Amino acid sequence: MKNGLKVGFGALFALAVAWYAQGLGGGVANGGFLVMAAIFGAYMAMNIGANDVANNVGPAYGAGAISMGGVIVIAAIFEAMGALVAGGDVVGTIKKGIVDPAAFGGDPMLFVYAMSAALLAAAIWLNLATWLKAPVSTTHSIVGGVLGGGIAAGGFAIVSWGTMGKIVASWIISPLLGGVIAALFLYVIKSQILYKEDRLRAARKVVPILLAIMAAAFLTYLTIKGLKHVWKDLTQMLAFLPQTKKPTFGIALVIGVVGGVITYLWSRPRVAGRIGGMEGSRADINLLFTIPLVFAAALLSFAHGANDVANAVGPLAAVNDALLHMAVSQKAAIPFWVMAVGGIGISVGLALYGPRLIRTVGSEITELDQMRAFSIMMAAAITVVIASQLGLPVSSTHIAVGAVFGVGFLREWLDSKKTSEKQQKLQIEQEKLRKLKADLDACTNEAPAKKLALVEAHKAQKKEVKRLKKMLKEEYVKRDMVKKIVAAWIITVPAAAILAAIIFFVLKGLGL
Repeated sequence: MKNGLKVGFGALFALAVAWYAQGLGGGVANGGFLVMAAIFGAYMAMNIGANDVANNVGPAYGAGAISMGGVIVIAAIFEAMGALVAGGDVVGTIKKGIVDPAAFGGDPMLFVYAMSAALLAAAIWLNLATWLKAPVSTTHSIVGGVLGGGIAAGGFAIVSWGTMGKIVASWIISPLLGGVIAALFLYVIKSQILYKEDRLRAARKVVPILLAIMAAAFLTYLTIKGLKHVWKDLTQMLAFLPQTKKPTFGIALVIGVVGGVITYLWSRPRVAGRIGGMEGSRADINLLFTIPLVFAAALLSFAHGANDVANAVGPLAAVNDALLHMAVSQKAAIPFWVMAVGGIGISVGLALYGPRLIRTVGSEITELDQMRAFSIMMAAAITVVIASQLGLPVSSTHIAVGAVFGVGFLREWLDSKKTSEKQQKLQIEQEKLRKLKADLDACTNEAPAKKLALVEAHKAQKKEVKRLKKMLKEEYVKRDMVKKIVAAWIITVPAAAILAAIIFFVLKGLGL
């Protein structure tokens, strides 16, 4: 689809949202600001779909388990389902407690300007990051927007710097945890299946265990992150569930373990039956992980829609609440139309612009196959579960991309122990460099011309060795992509904050 058509479809969605908000805002003071915030919310939701969703489905696409059309359909359906079915009905008006609502001095319009500025700033930053092919955290984008809008409204004193410190910590914790866990699972698959003499026998034993762990991890993750908003309704329908306000970690873990045991018993004979017609090649082993990747993509998308839709609609719901009651509240109800803006907007943005980042995550950082993608998606679920229990601040985007890094660097480390044709060439060139260095060190009484020739030869050889080393490393992990993505992570909060502060003063001027 051409860019003009994409922009047109996106604009149509935003206009439809604006038209609906106009009907609602007719009897509300300053209803024009509700229309404006609704447009910003639609724009933000589309940008979440274009950027953040790639982390859930990119590995499955990159591995060749699902086509681009397939991942877009799966993600669009399950993202919208997660948002509309399990997205919650109440949201904190100030995301993550970044600023104190009292700082707005009871002026609801000041609050409206700040939240509207946060939405637009976060959306613009996400749009730019998508154009740059950098997967960034939408949570951090909206955090930066709220931070900038809050500071512009009430000064630096209103910021909860302890909360901001935790967010900064997540820049390090999230990718490291994701990378280590993904690398660990890939190493288990390689050492326990691929490196065994009888791969099929090993796979018959190990794959059902891995599938059981996957089921347990995803059910635990889904219960914690995807069902917390509808848990009360579920407990009313299913009396055997613990009658708690939301699922505790213990409840989620029990559900996960039960699901894991059932998955093991169900998958064991089926894996054995499928293996019966295989020869034991790497491609055969990869096929065993294809269907699990489809389920993983769907479940991650559902949980993402349920959990992260608040990034798009939270500030919009806060603006709606402030304009309706002309007061600043700690919590705001999310009307169904607001949730629909988030859920449908994410799916629209994914369909229009998602392929750009899906390709980046799936194939432009490191080469993926089904085993590697399985390890990445396992890490995405398990890291969130561990972090939730330990109270660690993490970003799902940073976890997933960190897991891709981890898989790539593990491949590089394992293959460095082998002697490939390219590595042999590097060793030959390194030996030439050592000989030139020795000749140069011994060249003390030689003629200046000969010494100069040796210096030039040494420099040229050094460049060649460096080039070969870089080429070998780039085969596993594209270093330039890593640098660009990490740089984008670091500047997300300050970039969104600066944008939000500028937009706040523009909106305040318009409001006056």
